[in-house]
Amino acid sequence: MSGGGSEATPEPGGLRAALGGLTTRGRSFLAAGIAAAVCSYVLGQPDLLRVGLLLAALPLVCVLVLHRTRYRVAAGRTLSPARVPAAAESRVQLRMENVSRLPTGVLMLQDRVPYILGPRPRFVLDRVEAGGHREVSYRVRSDLRGRYRLGPLQLRLSDPFGMCELTRSFSSSDTLTVVPRVEPLPAVRLAGETAGYGDGRQRSLALAGDDDVIPRGYRHGDDLRRIHWRSTARHGELMVRREEQPQKARCTVLLDTRDTAHPGSGPDSAFEWAVAAAASAAAHLLERGFSVRLLTDTGTSVPGPDGAGGGAGGTESADAAGLLLDALAVVEHSEEEGLAAAYDVLRGGGEGLLVAFFGDLDEEQAAVAGQMRRRSGAAIAFVLDGDSWHRGPGGIRFATGQVPVAERLRLLRRAGWTALPVAPGDSLTDLWRTAADQAGAGERAGEGSGAAEDGVSWTAAGGRS
Repeated sequence: MSGGGSEATPEPGGLRAALGGLTTRGRSFLAAGIAAAVCSYVLGQPDLLRVGLLLAALPLVCVLVLHRTRYRVAAGRTLSPARVPAAAESRVQLRMENVSRLPTGVLMLQDRVPYILGPRPRFVLDRVEAGGHREVSYRVRSDLRGRYRLGPLQLRLSDPFGMCELTRSFSSSDTLTVVPRVEPLPAVRLAGETAGYGDGRQRSLALAGDDDVIPRGYRHGDDLRRIHWRSTARHGELMVRREEQPQKARCTVLLDTRDTAHPGSGPDSAFEWAVAAAASAAAHLLERGFSVRLLTDTGTSVPGPDGAGGGAGGTESADAAGLLLDALAVVEHSEEEGLAAAYDVLRGGGEGLLVAFFGDLDEEQAAVAGQMRRRSGAAIAFVLDGDSWHRGPGGIRFATGQVPVAERLRLLRRAGWTALPVAPGDSLTDLWRTAADQAGAGERAGEGSGAAEDGVSWTAAGGRS
C-alpha cells in the first residue's frame, strides 16, 4: 500500500487563466451583456444598458470570486496493492479532506491515469463540511507489465451559478508496478540438486547466517560455551566464536532479451512469455532456498555483484523476489547482437544451477551458450520455437542466420544443456517437469555408462551424440 497527500494549488496563469475557465453559460451571459450594451447605445435605451451591465458583470464577478477562493483541501491516495501481477486489478482509494473552517461547494475530482490502465476516473463530491472528508475508490488493470504513474489529482471548482470552472492540481503522485504473472511450478528435483538445495559442489556461504564470519561481541542469550577466550583476551571484552554457517545453493536465471531473438510485442508475444517464465522460475527457486540472480544478455544482473540473491524463505526471500519482479516489470528488448556480455559475467564459474530462456539462436550464439554451460553445475534451457512463434499471415518468417529449432536443441544438448523447445500455448509447469525428467535421465545414463568413450558424450536427454 502507498499513499500521499497535499493541498490543492491553483494552476499557473493567474486571472487570464481564470477567464479561460468560463463555461458555455458564462460566455453566453457575457456575450448577451455586451450585445445589450451595444443595442442600448444604438437605440438610446438606458434601461437596456442596465440589463446588459448586469448580464456581463455576473460571470466576471463569478470568475473573480472563484479565482480568489482559497479552499484548504488535502487529498491522499492509497494503492492496494502497489505491486500487482499483469491482468490483475489494483484498488485505488482517494480521500478528500476539507481542512478549512468554511464548507466547500460541489467539487469534481479527477485522477490522471495512463490510458492503458483504463478511462480517467471522475467523481462529483457534494458539499464537504468544515473538517469533513469524503472517500471514493476506483480500480485499474493492465495486461502489460511496467511502471505506471497515477496522478497528480485534479480538483475542478465551480461557482453556484455554473458560470466558471477552475482546475486546482495536487502535487503528489504514486506509482503502480505491474509485474509479470508468476506461475506455480512443481517441486521436482533438478539436475545436480542435493536434497532439494541445488548442486552440492556449487554452494556459497549464506550472507546472513546465525553467526558472523569473524568472532563477534557477546550478545545477551549467547551460549557461554561459544566464548572465544583468545579473542576475548585480545579485545578486552567477551567475544563469541562463529560456528558452521548454513550453506546456500546458487542459481542464475538467464533471460535473452535481444530484439532479433524475440521479434514482436504484446501480451501474447514470445518475449512476454519468456519474461513471465523467468519470473516464475526465479520465484520458485527462491522458495526452495536458492540464492537467485537474474542475468540478461546485456550483462546486467539483479541483484548486483555485491547484492544478496535471497535466502530460504522469510522476509529475505520475499524481498529478493520483489526485487527480481520489479526488474522484470520494466525489462525491454535490447539491441545486443549476441550473448557475449552475459558470457563474460558467467565466465568466472561456480554459478551452480543455470536456467536460461533463449530466443532465436544462430550457430555462433549456440556455441557461446555451450561455453556458458561449462561454467555452471547444471544447465536447463528453454528455447522458443521460432517456427511457431514467428508464424504470421505470410507464413513462417525466419530471422537472418537462424537455424531450425531442432538444430538449436541439438547444439545445446551436445554442449550439456537440458534443452526443451517452447511453442505457443505451452505451459511452463509441464515444461519444468519434463526438464526435471530429462535431466534425471541424463544423470542416470551418465552414471551407468561410467567414463565416456572418446568422441562420444551423453546428452542431457539421456541419448548419445
